[in-house]
Amino acid sequence: MHNKLITLVLIVGWITPQAFAQKYTSEQSLVSFYSHAAIEDISAKNKTATSIFNAATGEIVFSIPVVDFKFDKSLMQEHFNEKYLETEKYPKSTFQGKVVGFVGSSSELQNVKAQGKLTLHGVTKNIDVPGTIQVKGKKLVLKSKFIVILEEYEVKRPQLVWKNIAEQVEVTLEFTYKTME
Repeated sequence: MHNKLITLVLIVGWITPQAFAQKYTSEQSLVSFYSHAAIEDISAKNKTATSIFNAATGEIVFSIPVVDFKFDKSLMQEHFNEKYLETEKYPKSTFQGKVVGFVGSSSELQNVKAQGKLTLHGVTKNIDVPGTIQVKGKKLVLKSKFIVILEEYEVKRPQLVWKNIAEQVEVTLEFTYKTME
């Protein structure tokens, strides 16, 4: 009985770190967007997004505080938060899904795909976006670039300034993950 207990403790002690080594949390993030419109290009950056990635299952979630996007012009930032994304009503954007095509044992740059649900402006849509992941020591770097069509997420473009705001924006994500301990 005593030997079985010792064996069980050793097995659990060996498996547990292996299981935790499969889970990563973001230690650094950069989410940006860019839109080209007839009158003016618009871009903003956000460094406060958080994410968790389970390398064993491919499950990934991230959350972006929308109000934390920073613009070059304060008036753009104000309009973005008050008129377009309505950040008081919809404070964050989230993604929940799976990364397909990741091989944890490879340190090569890997082309992957994220499939899941993106919630923006209170609207949730299924998306399927390309990306890359690279293992760098004990860290992972995930990058993706994709298009969001504003109308699909019920983001209104006022008729008065429709030439200032593009119908779609290019979103760029970069998360650097560390193992969860």
